[in-house]
Amino acid sequence: MIFVFLLVLLMLIAAIAASIFKDLISAVIAAALVSLIAAILFYLLQAPDVAMAEAAIGAALVTVVFIIAIRRTKRFEE
Repeated sequence: MIFVFLLVLLMLIAAIAASIFKDLISAVIAAALVSLIAAILFYLLQAPDVAMAEAAIGAALVTVVFIIAIRRTKRFEE
């Protein structure tokens, strides 16, 4: 039970960090961490099929698409 509480707390911290970060790549990585923790929590809740879908689509595919989109656009810092 303490492990689940720590995961939820880490998930909340990562979600807040994703909304606070100014750098888009850092925000995408923090959002991927939220999705990965959600997949772990789904697995702990005895839903391995949902956990695999969340890990594959939410943590992997969406993160890659966001990073490719960010790298192909011009950034204000440059």
